[in-house]
Amino acid sequence: MVEPRLLIISSRALSTHSVARLLLSTKSGNTVRFNTTSLCYVSFSFFYITTLHLTKMELPVLDLKDTSPPDPKIAKDLIDSVSRYGFVFVKNSSGQIPPSDIDSVFQLSKQFFKSPAQDKTPFRVNSGSSGKNSGWFEMHTELLDPEKQATGDFKEAFNMNEFRNGKAQQPLPPILKANEDRLNAFIDHCYRLCLLILRYFAAGLEIDSKAGGSEFFQRFHDRSGPSGSVFRLLYYPAMSQAYDNEKDIRAGAHSDYGSITLLFQRPGQPGLEILTDDNSQTWYPVPVNPTNEPELPILVNVGDLLSYWTNWKLKSAVHRVVFPENSPGKDRYSIAYFCHPVDDAPLLPVPSRLVQEDSGTAQDGSKKVLTAKQHLENRLAASYAWDGKS
Repeated sequence: MVEPRLLIISSRALSTHSVARLLLSTKSGNTVRFNTTSLCYVSFSFFYITTLHLTKMELPVLDLKDTSPPDPKIAKDLIDSVSRYGFVFVKNSSGQIPPSDIDSVFQLSKQFFKSPAQDKTPFRVNSGSSGKNSGWFEMHTELLDPEKQATGDFKEAFNMNEFRNGKAQQPLPPILKANEDRLNAFIDHCYRLCLLILRYFAAGLEIDSKAGGSEFFQRFHDRSGPSGSVFRLLYYPAMSQAYDNEKDIRAGAHSDYGSITLLFQRPGQPGLEILTDDNSQTWYPVPVNPTNEPELPILVNVGDLLSYWTNWKLKSAVHRVVFPENSPGKDRYSIAYFCHPVDDAPLLPVPSRLVQEDSGTAQDGSKKVLTAKQHLENRLAASYAWDGKS
């Protein structure tokens, strides 16, 4: 009798797309595939493989024109990139988000993070005033990859949940409160760009026109109700002391939870890496501006929810932020917008010939349709043992 061996990978560091690729291996080399959806929200212990680094990977830089219908060639290129890598660059040359607005929000972010700790502490995450998953994350608060990292992430962050009627629904530090209108306008820019990207996704997936065609995803992201969308400011301080580049990580390996994420970066501040092959643990360092665009392109990645919704056709890639070997003594700032559907959006299989029709299988084998909120709660529970009650 051949003894089976089970390779188990942490859901903290692998997306649901990645979990779907795990195999139950035997010493004889025979393999049996898991039921992928039954593993989506189970917490795992971690097994590490030696990490490798790619020196080159071509992430396209696409120019998404706001046309109706979306350009079919660009839509196909978009699907090809995120199906393979989970990431793609989008040009900001069409003025979707004014560069001056991006610079302004980065300046606000720097002012906030450089302020004294006592000015930030009243707005600490999970405090009575800030609430669940909103507010200030101080240094080492988050530990995204606990089995790999020696300590918490080398970063600070500030999360803002959805604004309503132009106003934050949480307390804001004075520097951010004084610029609430500016932040709201920037978040609106991000939201509109996400809608454009979602139109291209729908067009690239060739969604049936009777089901909404290129407008399919937009109707589930229409702000008609609450959602899990989050706007996040991030600060990764320079490292001034000796560090272990395998254990001291700026942001541990993880995947994002929602539909899509927009990431804004600064020139000369690299560090983001993508796990391109889940089996070999191969990491690719992502350049900030790969084609030397006049305006920095915006990095876009697919989240776990959209990957699940498309039955893994679109990849939710694991990624991390490390100290660059050639510049560990330099600060890194970034801004992320995590776009989610409205909470009650049903994650029925996307009506596309490119998407398999058997998604949504529950652990007991019956058909169960998750809502966007349920999907997010499942992912939070798997990562943080979160009970969803607060």
